[in-house]
Parts: sequence; C-alpha cells; structure tokens
Amino acid sequence: MTMEAIHTNLMPASVPPPAPTEGDVSPESRLTFTVSVEAARAIRRQLDKRGTPESCLRVGIRGGGCSGFSYVIEFHDGEPHGRDRVIELEGVRVVIDPKSLVYLAGAELHWEKTLMRQGFKFVNPNEKTNCGCGHSFTV
Repeated sequence: MTMEAIHTNLMPASVPPPAPTEGDVSPESRLTFTVSVEAARAIRRQLDKRGTPESCLRVGIRGGGCSGFSYVIEFHDGEPHGRDRVIELEGVRVVIDPKSLVYLAGAELHWEKTLMRQGFKFVNPNEKTNCGCGHSFTV
C-alpha cells in the first residue's frame, strides 16, 4: 500500500448534508426577488410608451431617505451587469444588483392601483419600519 493510499484511507468520509425539513429555506432561495404579473405588465406598458421595448427595469436600494434606505426603480437601457440577478416575466426583464438583493431578499415588486395612487410597491419582509410615503425603510 502506498503512502497516498494510506492517507486517503485515513481521511474522514464525506457526510452528506442533512435533508431539508419543512420550513427550511436554502441560502440561495433566500436571495430571491420576485415580480408580480401585474407589475411585469405595467413595466411592459412603460417600456412601450417610452419607445424602448428592449430595455429593462433596474430595482435596488440606496442609502438615504427619511428611514435609512430608499427604494430605487429606474430604466436600464444597456445590458445587465455581470453579477446582476435578472428576472424575466411577461416579456420584460427586471435586474437587481447583488448588494441590493441582500436587503430585498424575499421581496416582491407589485403594481398597485387604488383611488389614491397608482404605481409600483415593494412588499419587503426585511422592512422593520418604513416612512409614511413608503419609499424609504429600515432593516
């Protein structure tokens, strides 16, 4: 028996990770961001109205606002950056950068139309508090 074979035999066997149990959330699934169908259709309408159907919508956060972080929604005319997460739904693309995804993990972008307002709304489980306008939040 060679030294290599002896060394290999002495190494501990690889133990598979435990099977997920109900309620477990994998790290990858925690870093998800979703877009509702209504929001995707609203994005499509805005891109068509703007005359840039191949563009995408960039969502994210920035420091600032009255509560600490502000939501960002803007058109993005170029290709997504290399590390961006790209969500495609209803023929539109929504991109989000990795740093924003940490604070928006598990959140969903909705389209809301009420008597008082019409627009995009973030439903973010990471929010601890938010301001009255709904555009800034704390985690």
